[in-house]
Amino acid sequence: MRIGIELNGVLRNTMGKIEQTYQKFFIDKVEGIEDENSFVYEITKPLDSLDLKKHFKFQNDEELYSFLYEEFPMEIFGHSQSTEYSSFNDLNDVYFSLRDTHDIMIVSDEIGKSKPASLFFLSKFGCLIEKVKFYSNTTINSMWDEIDILLTANPDLLLSHPDGKLIIKYETEYNKEIETLYKIKEIKEFDKLINKIALC
Repeated sequence: MRIGIELNGVLRNTMGKIEQTYQKFFIDKVEGIEDENSFVYEITKPLDSLDLKKHFKFQNDEELYSFLYEEFPMEIFGHSQSTEYSSFNDLNDVYFSLRDTHDIMIVSDEIGKSKPASLFFLSKFGCLIEKVKFYSNTTINSMWDEIDILLTANPDLLLSHPDGKLIIKYETEYNKEIETLYKIKEIKEFDKLINKIALC
């Protein structure tokens, strides 16, 4: 089987780093210098969705885009923490366990400068998986064409995917209400689940 493992939310705590970076550069930096005409930046918690405009206040969509992909892509996408303390040790173990019988790739929704930042992130944590597939809203079909199974935390992908594709949920705060046939809470559970699915 061809297996895709999503970077954001499964391996990388992207939302956590977005929150940290926003707090540092948009809130802490302007504390004490606002006046009544200043735009007020704020974070709305809990971070229970991937809708950034619901949780982080920006003046417009252009400022949000600039924050993510022009001003701070390396800070956010390159220097994020992994989702678990041992994410990549466990991922590499899973890779060694499955590589002889399955094709495995990292997949990620990236644009612009988040691509090199994401490659830096994978390199920094010592990811041994050879194949990385970046996609966007316009190229997502090419990602689906290359996999049979997707491990993801993304609610949109959990709720909407092509027929014949198998979805495995990596449980997070923002997808816990979504019911799926297969789910894991830790990366180290993945190879056992794949072997179980293969026997069905």
